[in-house]
Order: sequence, then C-alpha cells, then structure tokens
Amino acid sequence: MQNLERITMNSEICHGKPCIRNMRWPVEVILDLLSSEMSIKDILDDHPELEKEDIIACLNYAKLMISGNVFKIAA
Repeated sequence: MQNLERITMNSEICHGKPCIRNMRWPVEVILDLLSSEMSIKDILDDHPELEKEDIIACLNYAKLMISGNVFKIAA
C-alpha cells in the first residue's frame, strides 16, 4: 500500500481519529466527499492544503481496514 505514512492518529487531533498528516482532515471526511461524487480534482481545488497522495492514502487506509489486516499508524 502506498502513502500510508500520510495517515496519522493523534489523541489531540479530531479525537484520535485517523487523519491526514496530523491535520484536521479525518479519513472519514475524505471518504464522505468521494462518496458524494466529488472528484479528486474537485476536492483538491476546494482544499489546496490537501494533495492527491493524501486522498489515495485515505482510500488505501479504508481498503486495509475492511481487509482485516493489522498495521501500525504513525502518531
């Protein structure tokens, strides 16, 4: 899986939810934007602090979570 180092968990940020690069961007919010039919380009245009690799990392993280594989997230 690529870019998983971009997914971090910090108890001080968003109640410890998995986020992008210790920013206040939970993975679940990115997945929600994608499921509402926003394209990656739309998300990046609206939120320039994000990078394409961040969004791909969210998708990779979600895939791992439903696969049942265990992995460690950076703090």
